Amino acid sequence: MTYTTIFFDLDDTLYPHESGLWQAVRGRISLYMHEKLGFDKEEISVIREDYFQTYGTTLRGIQANFDVDEKEYHAYVHQLPLDDYIAPDPNLRALLEHLPQRKIVFTSADMAHAQRVLSHLGISDYFEKIIDIYAVAPHAKPQPEAFQRALSLADENDPRSCVMIDDFPKTTRAARDFGLFSILKGNKGSIEDADAQIEDWSKLPKLLQNGKR
Repeated sequence: MTYTTIFFDLDDTLYPHESGLWQAVRGRISLYMHEKLGFDKEEISVIREDYFQTYGTTLRGIQANFDVDEKEYHAYVHQLPLDDYIAPDPNLRALLEHLPQRKIVFTSADMAHAQRVLSHLGISDYFEKIIDIYAVAPHAKPQPEAFQRALSLADENDPRSCVMIDDFPKTTRAARDFGLFSILKGNKGSIEDADAQIEDWSKLPKLLQNGKR
C-alpha cells in the first residue's frame, strides 16, 4: 500500500513521553478545573475521565457543562517553560526530512501550543499543516467525525492512503476503524490497539514501505 499523507499527533508523540511535558499540561488542566471551575481536587481525576470518555477531551466536557473561554483555557494549561521539558532531536529531524509523504500535525491542543512545540523541536518546516482542536470542532479525536474533518482539511478522499501516528491507544484504534493505517507510538497499550507499534522512529520508513495491515 502506498501512503500519501501521515498525520502525526503532537504531545507525547513528537517528543518522548518521558519528557514530562504532557504530564505537566495535565497538571495545569487539573489546576484550571480547581481554580477556575471550583472542583475539589479529590474529584477532578474522576470527572476528567468521565469527560474524556463521553466527549473525547477534557476541554469538550468542560465546554458541555460550563461557559468557558476556549482560548483562555488553552493559554492557561499550556503556560509552561518548554526549555524545562523538550529539546531538538536530530534523529527526528532526519527522519522527517527523508519521508516522502505529506506530513500534517493532528492534535487535540490548539494552534499556538502546536507551533511553540514544533518550533522548540526545530521541526516546523517539515509539516505542511497543523490541524488543531479548533479545526475539528465541535468534535475531537478519537471521534470519527474528527478523522473525517482532518481528511477533508488535508484534501484526502481515501483514509486507506493515510497514516495516523499517535501515542494514545484509543485514538489509534479509532483511526484503524476509520480506515487509516494506525501506528501506536511508544509503549502504551499493545499491538492489538493499532495496525503497528513503534518506539524507535528509525523503524518507521520500513514500516511504511511494507504497508502491512
